[in-house]
Amino acid sequence: MKTVNAEPAARGTDFASKSVPRHLARGAIGFGLIIGSIALVPVAGPAVLLAAPLALVAFRGCPTCWMVGLAQTVSRGRLERRCADGVCTLAPAHPSADHSASAADRR
Repeated sequence: MKTVNAEPAARGTDFASKSVPRHLARGAIGFGLIIGSIALVPVAGPAVLLAAPLALVAFRGCPTCWMVGLAQTVSRGRLERRCADGVCTLAPAHPSADHSASAADRR
């Protein structure tokens, strides 16, 4: 039985931030823009809805993308995918030199 560690995900599919507080700040900005633009329509008119698409920039796509990024940010460096005999599972990461190097790159 041979165990193979999976390659890291492609950069284009990574929605994680450098830190959890930074990711939560992006979420607060995104949700604030959506809620604010809808709540201010009676006061400022429909032109204020133009602020809602800016939330997509803060979310890096959509609210679901932000949620996926939150899970990635929280689990980064703590979990790794292991595949054996055609079955892949998530397991706690073993401390190694490449994990500490990647942690230094994120700072």
